[in-house]
Amino acid sequence: MAKLTLTMKFKRLFTPTEARSALPLVRQIVSDILTTARKIREPDGGDSEVERLESELAEQLRELEAIGCFFKDWNFSVGLVDFPAEIDGETVFLCWRSDEEDLAWYHPIVEGYRGRKPLPKEDPAG
Repeated sequence: MAKLTLTMKFKRLFTPTEARSALPLVRQIVSDILTTARKIREPDGGDSEVERLESELAEQLRELEAIGCFFKDWNFSVGLVDFPAEIDGETVFLCWRSDEEDLAWYHPIVEGYRGRKPLPKEDPAG
C-alpha cells in the first residue's frame, strides 16, 4: 500500500523538549479554553454574555496558535493539542491531552489521534 504524504507549512516545528517546555503555558490556556467553552454551553447571561465568551474563546485559541500549536478538541471535553514536529524525517504532530501529565505521544498528520504512537526515546547526545 502506498504511503500517503501531506506537505504542510507550519510557523515552527517543535522538538519534544521544546513542546514540553511550552506545556505549563499550554496547560493553562487549555484550561481556560475548556472553562470558557463550558460557560458558553451553560450561559448565565443572555446573548451578550455568549458573544463575549465566544470572543474570549477565539482569543484563547489564537494564544495557542501564537505559540505554534493547535487545539484539536472541538467537543471541548479533554483539551487535545497538537505541536508540529519532525520525527525520522516526517512532519508529524506531537500530541498532548490535558489529562496527560507529560507529552508522550505523536501521530502522522494524516492519521490523526487514532494513529497515536509513543514518542521515540530522545538521543541525549543530539
